[in-house]
Amino acid sequence: MKSSGIVALVLKAVGMAMGVAVVVLSALKAVPAETNITLLGLGVFALGLALLQKE
Repeated sequence: MKSSGIVALVLKAVGMAMGVAVVVLSALKAVPAETNITLLGLGVFALGLALLQKE
């Protein structure tokens, strides 16, 4: 696997992890909504970078 493939995989994993983290933290009511929005934003950003690397 090339280094760009590894980076794309890591970015996709970060995006998925942020989504899962928001679901779990929301269910536990552990963080405010502003934090959840920030985490989701970081996840979407990571997924966007992964998609842009393909071009």
